[in-house]
Amino acid sequence: MSRAFIKRISLTLLTTGLLLCGQAFALTLGEAKQQGLVGETLSGYLAPVKQDAQSIEFATRINDARKQQYQQVAQDNQVTTDDVAKLAGQKLVARAGKGEWVRGINGKWLQK
Repeated sequence: MSRAFIKRISLTLLTTGLLLCGQAFALTLGEAKQQGLVGETLSGYLAPVKQDAQSIEFATRINDARKQQYQQVAQDNQVTTDDVAKLAGQKLVARAGKGEWVRGINGKWLQK
């Protein structure tokens, strides 16, 4: 992927509010991460850290919204949705806050 493509994707993701797409729910994305319910993965999608109904449902809702955003960004930039999701995943894992959970390459959860 070219540097220009990566920059364009980064700007698009930030301007669409992808990082904050959980704010419409009763529990915000930030709160869910801080509580250790969900964590970021390199795939670009959340995964439930805790395997309870609330965490699983929350991750599913956020991931559905993210998928729609990734599809739009991919279409706008003539790339695959998977490419957009993976790039977003790298950025979301790297930007995870202190105390938040991320799933590494080895599939294991790590707390930042």
